[in-house]
Amino acid sequence: MVRLKINGSVQELDIPSDTPLLWALRDTLGLVGTKYGCGITQCGACTVHVDGQAVRACQTYVGDLVDAEITTIEGLSGPVADAVKTAWIAADVAQCGYCQPGQVMQAVALLAREPAPDDDAITTAMNGNLCRCGTYDRIRAAIHAAAGALGTAAADTAPAEKG
Repeated sequence: MVRLKINGSVQELDIPSDTPLLWALRDTLGLVGTKYGCGITQCGACTVHVDGQAVRACQTYVGDLVDAEITTIEGLSGPVADAVKTAWIAADVAQCGYCQPGQVMQAVALLAREPAPDDDAITTAMNGNLCRCGTYDRIRAAIHAAAGALGTAAADTAPAEKG
């Protein structure tokens, strides 16, 4: 029996501790937003957050996740996630859409730790998240747009300077 906290809910799963998180999510819990791409951590389609960090679920074992906070695309929420999702739609990023859950999860993790990334930071963070349709320019534009929206939102809520 493995006990995991996924999307804020504790789940007790009767699976071996060496089961990849990807299969626990998809086959056991029916959370199919996390995609299977390569199975060897090379494509990023299975990206989820573990304690706020982007990780590949295909090679992360459930036995290693006791006391961890796991977030899938289905449970992704908050200002950064909302900004990324809005920017993704506005930039018309998705074509086939298969890689998009992993791309979004990676982008949210990037913006959560680096609110105003430059092109090099985006390239570094998104490296390993493959898009067979080649929408990399739109992904980059959407990340910049989300960062801009988050910066604007932060400026709008900051206390006014007394002068």
